Amino acid sequence: MRVTSRLFQSFPSRITFFRREGCGLCVQARSVLSDVWDRRPFEYKEVDIVKPESKAWRDLYDFDVPVIHISKAQAPEEDPKLSSKAVKLMHRFTIEQVEAKMDQVEKS
Repeated sequence: MRVTSRLFQSFPSRITFFRREGCGLCVQARSVLSDVWDRRPFEYKEVDIVKPESKAWRDLYDFDVPVIHISKAQAPEEDPKLSSKAVKLMHRFTIEQVEAKMDQVEKS
């Protein structure tokens, strides 16, 4: 089955989505990411900044969600201490903006 083989594929980009429950912009952002996935699959990680284990991310992005970090899939996991160097988009973004950042990361 082709769909299953897609699950085990490795992708050039990873998107980490920082969000919180009850965030209307986060719902819109997830929809944009879903549309990007349909056109150009990527590894995906979601971080709910309200959870206790995400305190460092909440300290950074409490008033800025939704935020996405775009990195190479084989890059180390996101680190709050290195967030200023991350390739990111915040608040409202389009499919085209996400894909442009993916292109930037994949070419670097």
